[in-house]
Amino acid sequence: MSVVGIVPAGGSGERLGVDRPKAFVVLAGRPMLDWSVQVLASVCDRVVVAVPAGHEEPPDRVIGGASRSASVRAGLVAAPEADVAVVHDAARPLITRDLVERCLAALREGETDGVIAAAPVTDTIKQADGSGRVVRTLDRSTLWAVQTPQVFRAGALRRALEVDEATLARATDDASLVEAAGGTVAVVQSSPENLKVTTPLDLRLAETLLELRAPQGV
Repeated sequence: MSVVGIVPAGGSGERLGVDRPKAFVVLAGRPMLDWSVQVLASVCDRVVVAVPAGHEEPPDRVIGGASRSASVRAGLVAAPEADVAVVHDAARPLITRDLVERCLAALREGETDGVIAAAPVTDTIKQADGSGRVVRTLDRSTLWAVQTPQVFRAGALRRALEVDEATLARATDDASLVEAAGGTVAVVQSSPENLKVTTPLDLRLAETLLELRAPQGV
């Protein structure tokens, strides 16, 4: 069984206020992308990264698409041998080997098309209408904040990605595409520490956590 990591790394870094793609911003002494690739490479048979044009280095760094899921599709096309795809955002540099292995084990042992890392929601979540009026308070005991890695049987993910560009652009994660295609997805509990770097504050927090983790490894 061939396990391939797919890393969409096409974010512009605009919200970080940097002059380069977000995945290439230096974080704790290394490009942000390298933290994720190191962990995935310790578990996967191969790691394919979808990058902005000009940063590609075939065969494992390919040009990404116009959206995140289009980049995932480009990465998967470059890995026809994949039986299992481990999709992970380059903007989540605090991924751990343990989390990847638990997701893979859950996929292997369960009857599901995908397994996604997620953290239980701890805040009270309210639904509001367009005017800001609260419509209802949701039961947070059933809610999960979705992260990556998201691990899929590659055939199910390939089928889910066979949609038009507009549908790909609207997708906030690949699990939603698998669900829309009739697939089943399960969650594996993760930690809020597996944060997504979006703002300068996220960057500072991630750097601090990585520096604290360094002596312990990944």
